[in-house]
Amino acid sequence: MIDSWDPAGAGILRLPSGRLLRGRGLRKPLPPGPTPTFAVHLLGSTPPAVPWESRWLRWPDFWLPTDRNQARELLWEAWDRAETERVEVACGGGRGRTGTALACIAILDGVSPRDAVAYVRHHYDRHAVETPWQKRYVARFTAPTLQ
Repeated sequence: MIDSWDPAGAGILRLPSGRLLRGRGLRKPLPPGPTPTFAVHLLGSTPPAVPWESRWLRWPDFWLPTDRNQARELLWEAWDRAETERVEVACGGGRGRTGTALACIAILDGVSPRDAVAYVRHHYDRHAVETPWQKRYVARFTAPTLQ
């Protein structure tokens, strides 16, 4: 069993289930404390290499993921792994794309699509989910169909 995030740590979002995820801006220094065991990087171009397991979701700044199916699968994986691992979701600044992804993960955890943006803004960053189309993406987000 891997130690979880410190609930009071920088960028930590506690979901209703108790799962903890860390949101972060990759342009900022790595916060002190433990490193992730798994990360989802939301960037328009190839992310920098990290010494932990990570996945890249092509997601240009201020826009939406270029592959919606891959987005659903990766966000589901992040939610699932957050039960037993230190999962980080990160984009360049840590607000727009990261906030949007965290709101979608909150939906997977049982938050209604109507309330997910407000939930993330209250519990993560009041500026999370920056554009109207990101808000609309969250409102229409659905879980992947698992086989």
